This record gives sequence, structure tokens and C-alpha cells, in this order.
Amino acid sequence: MSTSNHEKNKTSKSLSRRKFLGTVGTATAGFTIIPRNVMPGKGYMQPSDTVNVAGIGIGARGASNIRGLCDPDVPIVAPQRTSTGQPLSKEEIAAREARMANRPQGAQAPAPAQRPQENRSPVRLANIYALCDVDTGFAAHIFKGYPKAKVYTDWRKMLEKEKSIDAVMIGTPDHNHAPIAAAFMREKKHIYVEKPMCKTIYECRKLAELAKEYNVVTQMGNQGHASEGARLINEWIQSGAIGLVREVQLSTNRPIWPQGNIQRPAAVPVPKTLDWDVWLGPAPNKDYHPDICHFNWRGLRDYGTGALGDMGAHIYDHPFWSLNLGIPTRIQASSSVFNDEFWPLAEMITYEFPSRGYMPPVTITWVDGGLRAPRPAEMDPGVRVNSALYLGDKGILMHGDYGSNPQLLPKKTMDEFVQPKPWLPRSAGIYAEWIDAIKNGTKSSTDFSYASKLVETMMLGNIAVLMANRNVVLEYNPDKMEFTNLPEANAFLRYEYRQGWTL
Repeated sequence: MSTSNHEKNKTSKSLSRRKFLGTVGTATAGFTIIPRNVMPGKGYMQPSDTVNVAGIGIGARGASNIRGLCDPDVPIVAPQRTSTGQPLSKEEIAAREARMANRPQGAQAPAPAQRPQENRSPVRLANIYALCDVDTGFAAHIFKGYPKAKVYTDWRKMLEKEKSIDAVMIGTPDHNHAPIAAAFMREKKHIYVEKPMCKTIYECRKLAELAKEYNVVTQMGNQGHASEGARLINEWIQSGAIGLVREVQLSTNRPIWPQGNIQRPAAVPVPKTLDWDVWLGPAPNKDYHPDICHFNWRGLRDYGTGALGDMGAHIYDHPFWSLNLGIPTRIQASSSVFNDEFWPLAEMITYEFPSRGYMPPVTITWVDGGLRAPRPAEMDPGVRVNSALYLGDKGILMHGDYGSNPQLLPKKTMDEFVQPKPWLPRSAGIYAEWIDAIKNGTKSSTDFSYASKLVETMMLGNIAVLMANRNVVLEYNPDKMEFTNLPEANAFLRYEYRQGWTL
């Protein structure tokens, strides 16, 4: 390359980076550290202070969050469970061990889905002050691990009695995220809530409003956003590695739980260890079955948000951030058969985003149910299509779940690629980000101002699935939060809470 061309390319990359910083400043604002001595008023903590955290919904994913925030006082031995969260019998455990023992020599167990490291530290990031779970049996191992923590089964009673709580980690099923988060924010408690932030678009916007009104630090549990891969994706795209992006294809193997045109399991008696009424929360009053309660709720429309809600934040987040997408204005979908109880087994959703500054319009296609995007001609033989493909006018970028393993295609391009100098601040981990932001009076990287827009985009896809049989492309006005060409779709922007429950 000649000197003049080199300088021109350098200038172009610098300009692109400056434009990017200007357009996605809100997404990276959580990394701006403001000295404690210039933060006036109440509600701010000294960096040396210990944050008292309460965990709500701690038996499954919530258990990982609590342990990521603070090592247990007593070693925890998690019980062996079925895919629906029920304890294995002695016979089932023996059968599982026998299968392991009989595996052919050299064979390996199936690899679990790779999650980015969550930067657990032997030094505690916070004090686990209280723990709450509606099922004392299911969460017993976590209660035992933190014997000093106050124990509750109803988060409302905990909110009423425990005034020393500074912050709350919410790991309940999706339908309970919003009412719990809203109640604690009104008491000026900082919030960490698992993805998706909530179940409906109205809830997303309401939580973002409350976070701003009560000036609390918020974080959605989206581990990949704190990863090195997420930063590389942004830096490569903004350096012009693949040119301007006009098309992105996303895919996942979810659901890995029952969905589709199936029947809700028949009612069985509620275990004595479970408060089913509090588990239901704002959802309709329906009967209990163990195959619903602890894992498979993801596939039921009353409680979960399907494959898109489960993995959307871990995959969609990266194009949403790196391309500064905002909210789509046109959405359409098709799916396999489903019913009033369950989300479909497989679906394809297409989103259209308008131009953003120097960035052109983008079309994003999401497919799930184990389907994958079409294989680009540039891919080397034998390379598997991963979770995300960015089709630029100068090349292709691909990565996995959580922004893992970003690479340019074909392999020859990646081998010759000179990575740009890192310019995005690196993260200490999603939990450390949240605690540091609480202590310093700053914002975390996936606070509700950012997460609400990401989750709104995801939930627009679910509404498009529900409206697919109307055979129209939904036109959405994000400023008014309404569908302009199919008013009946607006009914799915929110739902009526069960009597006694409010947002």
C-alpha cells in the first residue's frame, strides 16, 4: 500500500471510530468512571463499602448469579436433577453413572454450551444479605451455602422487612422479573435482573422509566456483553474489516425444552416446599405440574418468552451494539404450529432497521429450533455455520453464542487480518461492573436504558410470530409504541396482571 493510501485508510478508520463513539455512547457509558468525591447527594457509596445484596429466585440460574457475586461460606454440592429440575432418584443416578462407565474409551461427554467466564473472584464482590426462593426444597443447597443470609419465600415480605438491602439480584422466571424489579426500584434498590429483562414491551419501557426516575444502578444479566469477543466484534466492524453491513443472520439450537402444539401437563398436588401462588405472580391462575416449574416454563407463553427470549440477548446483543441498531420499524415471521399455551418449536423472524447516521439500513433474520442460516459461499468446507453471520460489502464476520470465537471468513482472510488496536474499555466482568457502578455512582454497560431497547426488539419478534397468520409485514412506530397497520397486534404489547399483582 502506498503512503498516501495508507494515510487515507488510517484517517477513514479513525473517522469511523469517532462516528461509532458518537452513536453508541450510551452503550459504553457504563465504563466511564466518575471520581467518588465529585458525586454529591445521598445514595452513593464509598468504594470501600460493602454492598448488601438480596437474591430472589436462586435455585437455578439465580444460583449461578449469586455464586458469581460471592463465594459461598459453606461448600455447595448441587443436587443431580432431571431436565425439568426434579431430583434424580437413586436408581436414575446409578443408571447415569453406569452410562458414563460404559462410554467407549476416548469418548467424551457432550460439551455444555460455552459461556464466557464471569470473572469470579476469591475476594467477595458483595455481601449476600438475604435469599428468597418460592421453593425451599429446590433452593436448599444455596440456602445452606450462605448460612448468614436471611431467608424468605415471598419477596414482598423481604422488601417490607429488610431495610438494609442495597441491591437485588433477580433470577426468577421471565414473567416475575418486572413486578419484582419495579417494587424494589421504588424503594431505591439497585437491580440486576436475568435476561430477558422482562416479558413484554410495556414492562421494558416501564422499568427503564423507573430506573431513571429513582436513579438506581441497573444491569441485565447478559454475560456476553462483558466478554472480550463482544469488544472485538465492535472493533472489527468499526475498523471497516468487513465494510458496511446490510444483512445479519442469527440462529440458535433452542428450544431445548418442550414447545409447539402440545398440551399443558395435567394438574398434580403442589409440594409443601413450594409457594405456587408467589411463583405464578402476575400470570393467570393455573394448575401446578413439576414439568413446568423449574425449567420448562421457558416454552409456555404465560411465563416464558420462548427460544428468542432465552438466547436472543446472548446472540442479538452483538449486532444490536456493534451496528447501533435501535428499534426496527418492520417485522414479519413464520413458524411451526403452536397454541395458546406454548411457543412454537421453530420460527423465522425478519427485522428491518432504518439507516443510522453513516450506517445503511439493515435486515436481520432470526431462525431457531435447530435451523441455521444459509451457508455463505465464502465459508471453508467443513466449517459449521455459527450463531451469527454479518454480511458486509467487503467480507463476512461470524461468531457464536455470547459473542464467542469471532472470526472473519474465509479462514485465509482471518489468517491475514491485522487486528486494530483495542479502543473499547475492557470489562472486569458483568458482576464486577454492576457492583463497581453501585459504588461509584456510574452506569453499567447493559443498564435498563440499553437493555430495554434490546429486549423490546426481541419481543417484537414474538409478537410477529403471534400475528403471522394475518399475512402482513408489521409496521411499528417506536416513538408511539404501536403497530400502525395492524392495531390488533397492540394487544400483545402488554397483558393484564392477575388480581393482586401490579407493576
